[in-house]
Amino acid sequence: MRETVLEILTEIRGDIDFDNETKLIDDSILASLDIVAIVSEFNDEFDVEISVEDLVPENFNSLDAMIKLIENAQE
Repeated sequence: MRETVLEILTEIRGDIDFDNETKLIDDSILASLDIVAIVSEFNDEFDVEISVEDLVPENFNSLDAMIKLIENAQE
């Protein structure tokens, strides 16, 4: 799953080192339109429904946080 998530993120924002960044939202590295694109791709790729309640900075600050978000959405 990690490779797939990283591939999606790199397609959307290839200029970011997702493996090492841990404050993607807190440091304003990702914009709101990036989040919309990411959520849309996650929903399609992993057949999940990420809800509005999940759209909080903690869920998008790092690659690991986004993986955890998808795993929780799959449960």
